[in-house]
Amino acid sequence: QFSDTGSRKEHVKITSESKPGFLERLSETSGGMLMGLVTFLLSFYLLFTNEGRALRTAKSLDEGLSLVMPLDSIHSVSQQNEARLVHLAGPLSTSKPLFDPSYGVSIQAVKLKRNVEMYQWVEYEDSTEYEENGEIKKETKYSYNTEWKSEVVNSRNFDREIGHKNPSAMAVESFTAVSPNVQVGSFVLSEGLVDKIDNFKQLSLSNLEDPHADVTRGGDYFYHSENPRRPEVGDLRVSFFYAGLSGNDPHLGSADKVTVIARQRGNQLVPYHTKSGDVLQILYPGEISVEEVFQKEHESNTMKTWALRAAGWLAMFVGISLMTRIFYTLVDWFPVVRDLVNIGLKAFAFCLASSLSLLTISIGWLFYRPLWALLIGLLSVVPIVVAKSRVPPKKQQ
Repeated sequence: QFSDTGSRKEHVKITSESKPGFLERLSETSGGMLMGLVTFLLSFYLLFTNEGRALRTAKSLDEGLSLVMPLDSIHSVSQQNEARLVHLAGPLSTSKPLFDPSYGVSIQAVKLKRNVEMYQWVEYEDSTEYEENGEIKKETKYSYNTEWKSEVVNSRNFDREIGHKNPSAMAVESFTAVSPNVQVGSFVLSEGLVDKIDNFKQLSLSNLEDPHADVTRGGDYFYHSENPRRPEVGDLRVSFFYAGLSGNDPHLGSADKVTVIARQRGNQLVPYHTKSGDVLQILYPGEISVEEVFQKEHESNTMKTWALRAAGWLAMFVGISLMTRIFYTLVDWFPVVRDLVNIGLKAFAFCLASSLSLLTISIGWLFYRPLWALLIGLLSVVPIVVAKSRVPPKKQQ
């Protein structure tokens, strides 16, 4: 395995600008308020549609579980299961190996990915701002390091390109080859199912020879370099990855097994459209039961739902904070008052975002589960009640 020494260079750049006046800061705050309003409105859309999507998906999964038919054999196609949702598991198979003639790599798999990296300069920056003599100064430390990167780094955007110039393109490109015909037993997988086979593993190159005179193999990489131990900017290294081993390989082992739930159409496995409007075409690695498949799908739906709820709440919080930022701008000349107002605005945004998020979620549930919608709606007033109870009696009056 070759290693590189790498090199690092640094320089510091200081810029200064006059401290913005009150009107300028007020103008910037107004622009932020508009952006906050857009973010605030988008959060309602995200939260509302997410609840409908989550309930629709859960209903579709329950429908699928009630209808799915486990197949007795993957080696024969029964007409009795035509157009039905079926469950099967077995090893993958493809019609012919995938081949990269440039490097002499061949493998019986669903996907073969060539990953090309180039040794390039990479710029990093670390900035700090401070006030001095009525001016706002920004000190930025730029550092440059040579690294292997899969994408071309545009050195023209560097603060200092001289001495850190990268090539504009790679002489060899990355690509992914996909087998045109993937089967489990006698059944052909749809394109959507093949897309789900993405558990890539790096292919060992220890059994291969150097493909060209200007290419050197080191570990699991092919190097386009005069000295792979001390690479220069512009040198390339190539590695290979595969997904869905579909034949018995003396070095890699037996074919990968998968579990599939989809609609049978002849000898093809295609998407199944549920009454709720969703599509079911599920693939998992390994052999697992029907119940386990749908349990995993429900868990995935729950995780996605909560992730989008968190994103919706955060968007609402940011939107409210931006819209109320003007109050902070009006008092930012007075440090103590400014800090108190800032804390108050954050607390206000937190409580209001929590209440409105819960209220929006309850509306999303209204047409599906009215009782739960009512309970969540009542829960939405809790943050406001808690916030009000913490206000001193004099202020309440």
